[in-house]
Amino acid sequence: METFADGFGRRFRYLRVSVTEMCNFRCVYCLPNGYQKSGPRSFMTPLEIERLGRVFSARGVRKFRLTGGEPTVRRDLAEIIGRLSDLSNVDKVALTTNGWNLARNIATWADAGLTHLNVSVDSLEPAVFAKITGHDRLAAVLEGVDRALTLGLAGVKLNAVLQRDSVGTGFDRFAEYVRERPVAVRFIELMRTGDNAGFFQDQHVPGERLVAWLSARGWTPKARAGDDGPAIEYVHPDHRGRLGLIAPYAPGFCDGCNRLRVTAAGKLRLCLFGQDGVDLRDLLKDGDSAALEARIESALALKPRGHRLAEDRFGDTRNLAQLGG
Repeated sequence: METFADGFGRRFRYLRVSVTEMCNFRCVYCLPNGYQKSGPRSFMTPLEIERLGRVFSARGVRKFRLTGGEPTVRRDLAEIIGRLSDLSNVDKVALTTNGWNLARNIATWADAGLTHLNVSVDSLEPAVFAKITGHDRLAAVLEGVDRALTLGLAGVKLNAVLQRDSVGTGFDRFAEYVRERPVAVRFIELMRTGDNAGFFQDQHVPGERLVAWLSARGWTPKARAGDDGPAIEYVHPDHRGRLGLIAPYAPGFCDGCNRLRVTAAGKLRLCLFGQDGVDLRDLLKDGDSAALEARIESALALKPRGHRLAEDRFGDTRNLAQLGG
């Protein structure tokens, strides 16, 4: 069967699955007041996620990323990882986490089939990290990253949101961090959402600032793989790790889109900053694979060419927690 494609010929080999909207951090750019329950919680079950994965893997998706909120608040996370990793043709099961219990659980998740790990680390300065996240846990998070590196995962990455308050000497610190570690650090340009207008105006740093810093120090762009996410990564002969940039405001950012998202409630989101979504939950409960495949196929015909962030149009996305890493 052919890979799922949209009306612009873009093919989708990468699915991000949110498993919860809950988060236990209070990051200033995302949930400064902490997670606020907005209604009854009914997140997809492991069986429903497996059914979802089965249809997507049959149509060419080889990479699944589990996101949130914070996915590790789910006690059945290892089961979810195992169900996806057991699917035919799936070779990558990734996790995006804030790392709060990473050191304790990473071996269990790896045994279940986790192959790739992304950890949110916005600063390597303990005081700045605590100010951003609301938790003084940088040492524990980095311990978890180092433990993950001993387990032979295919990829370990750190995510850092570009913010005026944290840039400072941050590029230098992260460059030193990856000198001897085979880790990719990707800086994510702060995005405008429904709830962060003031913060965005105060803290937004254009991605060109990082690109200029990298170019001046001999870092060069790395070739991209077919199922890579939106980051452009840079390499340097004196460093085992990589530095990268995710710049959603850059021209042509959406042209090579290869990923779709499903929310924790079972809605297919055609764009990170789109309106609402296409509900798949009824078909996930019933286990009707043919109908599920047909609904996804029909929905993809409506996928827009790109987001409208440059026009301050961010759909119904209230905060970055909804985007799921």
